[in-house]
Amino acid sequence: MQLDHTFTVPAGPDDAWKLFHDLARVAPCMPGAVLDTLDGDSFTGRVKVKIGAVQMSYRGEGTVTRDETARSMHLDLSGSETRGAGTASATVTAPLAEGPEGTRVRVRTDLDITGRPAQFGRGIMTEVGDRLVPQFADRLEDLLRAPPDPRTRRRSCPRPSRRPWTWARRPCPCCSGRPPYPRLPCCSPSCWSGR
Repeated sequence: MQLDHTFTVPAGPDDAWKLFHDLARVAPCMPGAVLDTLDGDSFTGRVKVKIGAVQMSYRGEGTVTRDETARSMHLDLSGSETRGAGTASATVTAPLAEGPEGTRVRVRTDLDITGRPAQFGRGIMTEVGDRLVPQFADRLEDLLRAPPDPRTRRRSCPRPSRRPWTWARRPCPCCSGRPPYPRLPCCSPSCWSGR
């Protein structure tokens, strides 16, 4: 199944390309994703995603290759369900190009899935992607606008709570986030509920 999405990074192509070289900073911006290990261009991680009414958790690995002259990334990903026999593999191609409001990223995903999610059609998968890609783009924007961490002198992506069921009840006074959103490290206890 092929899925296509486009989003804009509010930075010039050089800055955006430099950002996408740092997987340790970019990976936490993907909703539900956790980067476990990173060794050069190879990595392992976990991802939780809701497909229809089904919450899925995968553990897997991937590699990234980059075409410096074309400013294009290619990811090969594979994983398996943590509580089931399903598998998922994807090939993701993401070229970057200058756009009117920053850098335009076109993401083409060739996805193969087995197990429970395979029963859902392309429409549901497209809806999931249409939900996740804008969240990823918003978090990348937050990452670019965040002040550098004085300890590391690097900007850090706001990471979702380790407890994915913890959702905000009202706007966060720290970062002006709007509910519903996962609790972020900057959020005070008064703006989230521990359901």
